[in-house]
Amino acid sequence: MDASQKASYHAGEAKGQIQEKASQMMDKARATVQSAQQSMQETGQQMKAKAQGAADAVKDTVGANK
Repeated sequence: MDASQKASYHAGEAKGQIQEKASQMMDKARATVQSAQQSMQETGQQMKAKAQGAADAVKDTVGANK
């Protein structure tokens, strides 16, 4: 292998490593986004349940649930 072939080989090797690292970073970013979406969905459901509980308490107080 001459110097040009070695340089080409190493460039290809580096490119492969960079692509793998980018893929790993994208996978991690996707997992982070998915986790955030799930957390937001759970928070939204909790807020909805609390609002419904507050609305029911007001209805009970004013006698609207009878």
